[in-house]
Amino acid sequence: MKTASSIFNDEQRRQVNAAVAAAESKTSAEIVPAVATASGRYDRPEDVAGLWLGGAAAIITWALLPARAVETGDWSGLPGWVTPVSMIAALLAGFILGAVIASRCGWIRRLFTPATQMHDEVAARARGVFFDSTVHHTAGATGVLIYVSLFERRAVVLADKVVVEKLGQSAIDELRDQLTTSLRDHDVPTALCHAIEAAGEKLAPVLPRQADDVNELPDSLVLLD
Repeated sequence: MKTASSIFNDEQRRQVNAAVAAAESKTSAEIVPAVATASGRYDRPEDVAGLWLGGAAAIITWALLPARAVETGDWSGLPGWVTPVSMIAALLAGFILGAVIASRCGWIRRLFTPATQMHDEVAARARGVFFDSTVHHTAGATGVLIYVSLFERRAVVLADKVVVEKLGQSAIDELRDQLTTSLRDHDVPTALCHAIEAAGEKLAPVLPRQADDVNELPDSLVLLD
């Protein structure tokens, strides 16, 4: 699975940073774009994938093994202990292989991860970034976080108190929906630039930039590997 830092080259990072600077030239809001490789650990899907593959391997092994001898004087079959030992070995080998494959293949992990769990993990991580990256601590309470989580294929837009009051939660949700649509049609750097530009256009009328505005947060992309 690609990491957040690996999908941006130097030029794309500069483009995102320039988009932030351009948007903030129109508004007093502070816009912070952040991209995470994943928002949760998701160990359970690896175990589930391992159990599925291990179970399948055990069944196939049982089906392929010849039947043990049942007739008097027939020594062509296998000893009785071979079948259970072979099935246990196949189960363990399949479990390990399935867990390893799931840990390296994002689509397999997503397949075995409940959508509600991914939603909750993304929401929690976005809130953590919102507070930990000081987006929440601007003097005018005008911070806006545009958060994208690659593994879960989800996006979140969070805004501080004044932005919510001036812009409205419905407009913030609309920005998120526009971002998710753009992510389906474009690569992440391009979609992020579009979202930043759209945020600037929406924020400018309700929170116009003032002559004495101070840029409190760096105009730089946050990458969370």
